[in-house]
Amino acid sequence: MAVLFAALVVLFASCQAKYLHEPLTKEAIDDINLYASWTADPDYAGYDVEHFKSLCGVPLDDNVPPRPKKLGILPVKTDYEAVQIPDTFDAREQWPNCSSIKDVRDQGSCGNSWAVGAAGAITDRICIHSGGKLTPYISAQDLTSCCGGCGYGCNGGFPEAAWSYWVYEGIVTGGQYLSHQGCDPYQIPSCDHHVKGKLIKPCGRSLPTPTCTWKCEAGYNSSFFADKRYGTDCHAVTTSVEAIQTEIMTYGPVEGTFNVFADFPPYKTGVYKHTSGGPLGGHSVKILGWGTENNTAYWLAANSWNAGWGDRGFFKILRGENECGIEAGVVAGLPKMEEEPRA
Repeated sequence: MAVLFAALVVLFASCQAKYLHEPLTKEAIDDINLYASWTADPDYAGYDVEHFKSLCGVPLDDNVPPRPKKLGILPVKTDYEAVQIPDTFDAREQWPNCSSIKDVRDQGSCGNSWAVGAAGAITDRICIHSGGKLTPYISAQDLTSCCGGCGYGCNGGFPEAAWSYWVYEGIVTGGQYLSHQGCDPYQIPSCDHHVKGKLIKPCGRSLPTPTCTWKCEAGYNSSFFADKRYGTDCHAVTTSVEAIQTEIMTYGPVEGTFNVFADFPPYKTGVYKHTSGGPLGGHSVKILGWGTENNTAYWLAANSWNAGWGDRGFFKILRGENECGIEAGVVAGLPKMEEEPRA
């Protein structure tokens, strides 16, 4: 009897694990749209769950090799000056001359949100801190392929290490796929992360990490190492909501990491709160503001699944309750304004 009971427990656990990692059904999405504070797209019913798991490239458990101390452990900033925090803030409106804040990147079939989120926020901060005079588009490709201490390229990495790499090693410029912008443009093709996308090719499983060549694209008027842009500081932000708000409204967008559940890929509008389904993995995004919708406080964030996903590439997630860990994994830094390479 004990053996039979143990076998049933194992079977139940395996079935439960299988269920938790399955995509949402049409019925589950209908329930969300009937009862939740957000809406889901019915076209996502039965989506390719393995694709979205492969996009979640931030390890959130202890089953990973230790990070190098130089590139993986950041001091936590807590000494923020008291400021008047508005009820609503949107970095796109606060700094309209910095067009990159409105930008939605596409990580393609590559689990490197840790790099894409960092590159996006760093790009915004350089523009903001230069008063709009410096607008280099920081290369997510450089981070993904060349930062060996940051993790595993398209198979995951660590946001803290990406920001440290910016300070210690520098990151070159590089636009999105096929942009031919900057030194090292993105090499992973854009693709549809959604059922009814406008791109030609639907996304598949994660692609291999492109090789780092330490060379700029042919025709670019600078060498790779001369093109490096640097930070002067990088830090984690305390989990205090007020501290995160102060960081954003004072210095610009930040990178945040949270746990993606099976109900997040179908997100369309509203303030997301985990409603159903199991965890798919850790994912990094750019947080650029906050507000309140239908009496529900939210963070405003830009995802990296192109503008065809969600609310034109953006989404709102519950603020003040560390929803899915969104307030526990915020990192940021300050740019070096001189254009010459760090000594």
